[in-house]
Amino acid sequence: MSPYNMVGFYFVRGAFTSLCVKTGKRSGLSVTSLWEAATLARIRVQRYSQEFGKNGRGQFVCYHLPHRTLLKIQGQDTSPFLQGIITNDMRLLEEPGCAVMYSHMLNVQGRTLYDILLYSLKETEGGHGVFLECDSMVENSILKHLKIYKIRRKLSISLCPELSVWAVLSRQSSPDQEASKPELSAPEKAVVWEADPRTLQMGWRLVLQSHVDPLEIIASCQKGDTEDYHRHRYSIGLPEGVDDLPPGVALPLESNLVYMHGISFSKGCYIGQELTARTHHTGVIRKRLMPVRFSSPLQQVEEGAALQTQSGKPAGKHRSGVGELGLGLIRTAHAKEVLMLKSSADTSVKLEASMPDWWPKDVKVN
Repeated sequence: MSPYNMVGFYFVRGAFTSLCVKTGKRSGLSVTSLWEAATLARIRVQRYSQEFGKNGRGQFVCYHLPHRTLLKIQGQDTSPFLQGIITNDMRLLEEPGCAVMYSHMLNVQGRTLYDILLYSLKETEGGHGVFLECDSMVENSILKHLKIYKIRRKLSISLCPELSVWAVLSRQSSPDQEASKPELSAPEKAVVWEADPRTLQMGWRLVLQSHVDPLEIIASCQKGDTEDYHRHRYSIGLPEGVDDLPPGVALPLESNLVYMHGISFSKGCYIGQELTARTHHTGVIRKRLMPVRFSSPLQQVEEGAALQTQSGKPAGKHRSGVGELGLGLIRTAHAKEVLMLKSSADTSVKLEASMPDWWPKDVKVN
């Protein structure tokens, strides 16, 4: 018997006992009395559930991600096809227990075009393929990109407008502690249900048919606002989508692709590999995408606006943000200084960068 059912049982029994004592009867309860007892028990269980939800570790928040969309790539050539155009190693998805992978697609100059998540198809979906999650703004662009390199490969590529993407985050406060994965009451309704491979602090990814409500299958969960999901990302310094990773502009290693487990340096050739491998082996990365906090919420800031030190030295560029939180491409030499950003209204805002705690412990900034 589950904790909730067990508690409900004792509350019901207690409600009945309490009612019988008050009326001086041990049998022959009326329908009205039974209804009153059941109502009392239901109220008590409801209060207990609310308290358990507030104080227990099983509290989760589901965020709908309309800015993310899915494509389905299926066929016997799926793995070798993607192996030549993504930064990560498709062979990882063949390992037991590995059904999700993060990666980038690069152009020939080694700059990021698309950040993607790949999910292995279940056997019920036919197997031999993946769902590809990407920014919805580049849906048609990535579809065209894939078809250019498809040539005569034995696979099919299709859009999945019938599916919706959700992020599920734990309310627990410790960023380094891995939260227990919430159980689904109807796991067959989840098209994808996997831990986010980028960092523990991003929780889990859930893909459902658009008509399915996640609250129907995840206990002790509530829906959150999508903007709060973005605030969470920016607070921990995790980029996602074209605003954070401008296509043809962002460099994968400056964007912390290594820290997000999105690249393999042993898989062999892929589009954009040469510059990326050379940069990695030199070990010199002078700029990094970092979380920043502004002294006041930003308004009317141009994309790629310059950041400066208080003495006027170039310190990086602004990428994106929500309110007082954002991401900036910061020169590591100035990462610990108070920086300045000029808005379109010709006013200056102070900001400070920080080093995310999900980065490797041995990472140093000057």
